[in-house]
Amino acid sequence: MIDRRKNSPAVSGTSGLFQLLRDGQPRTRTELADLLGVARSTVALRVQALMDVGLVAPVDDAASTGGRPSSRFALRTQTKVVLGVDIGASHLRVGLTDLSGARLRDASRELQVSEGPEMVLDTVAELGKELLQRAGRSAQDVLAIGVGVPGPVEHLTGRPINPPIMPGWHGFDVPGYLQGHFAAPVLVDNDVNVMSVGERAAAWPGVQDLIFAKVATGIGAGIICNGELLRGADGVAGDLGHIRVPHGADLLCRCGNHGCLEAVASGPAVAQKLRELGRDAADSLDVVALVQQGDREAVQVVRQAGRDVGEVLSACLSMLNPAVIVIGGSMALTGEHFIAGVREVVYSRTMPLATQQLQIVQSASGLDAGMVGASMLAIQHALSPESIDRMLAGAVAKA
Repeated sequence: MIDRRKNSPAVSGTSGLFQLLRDGQPRTRTELADLLGVARSTVALRVQALMDVGLVAPVDDAASTGGRPSSRFALRTQTKVVLGVDIGASHLRVGLTDLSGARLRDASRELQVSEGPEMVLDTVAELGKELLQRAGRSAQDVLAIGVGVPGPVEHLTGRPINPPIMPGWHGFDVPGYLQGHFAAPVLVDNDVNVMSVGERAAAWPGVQDLIFAKVATGIGAGIICNGELLRGADGVAGDLGHIRVPHGADLLCRCGNHGCLEAVASGPAVAQKLRELGRDAADSLDVVALVQQGDREAVQVVRQAGRDVGEVLSACLSMLNPAVIVIGGSMALTGEHFIAGVREVVYSRTMPLATQQLQIVQSASGLDAGMVGASMLAIQHALSPESIDRMLAGAVAKA
């Protein structure tokens, strides 16, 4: 039974108990009472409140030295779901996951972000509803939706701000539009920020300081500092692509400046260089194919692109001292050739103390990093103390 007094411990302290159970380890009421420093009767009320909203359930009985065994309780990861949405320059990926991050269904579609927000977001809604239907779920099961977009985002509102490759998206109310299809909170962030969250959750959960560098149509970085995503004052921290590099010379970047890293080392820039050398390379995936075929010119151009990215990352390393640098995006699919170029410059340009334990690795999530990260963004919001308190208060109001 849920305590109907909104300010009672059954509501106000329950989210703290829930955070203990998020690690997946089943615990008895006595164990929870000892950890929280409250009476076992108080824990019983809080556990019941979480059971009533479907977030916690009893599991197999705990061992007992005599008498009736104590029940243990754990997070129910499959009762609710989240949607993770990765909107790229030319693709869309949508994943449905449970509250542990386990993927239930996913779908993808080739789609140009330049077609505009309504077209793209209507497709997101279409795919999301299709995934829910295939999984036997309803829109009411969705606790939150995470969205990554390929451009700067005003964090507080979720609105893209002057995104270079997203015509028609400036100031568009992405959360509001999607909430017209799903009655759930919508979290929107820059795609590289989202990828960094996903990569850390998937491959480096114990690492507190990490840089995720995406090298694809554009170049950017998501920065995890002291375990938290670093967005900066205006949400544009990590915009590596428009830092000038010596090798850039007078190459014109789409931002209007000359010599930007993106104009030198992005997927389209590398493809352009290979076309000038007589290779058939329309985009970064063609570059990857040429490298995999052992084309010497492609390998050399890709390695130089890695060196150029390494120039900028070496400066970041001196400023932030991460334990891990993860290389993602389509250019990372060239494997060790690109990453070898990055390592060559980073290790030669940075103080030994900063690199003696540094790892520079390829993304473990591959092209799914954005979708995985968007799901994690949604889960973090859905299971935050504030969200749990709102859910419990809503249940009290309905009782």
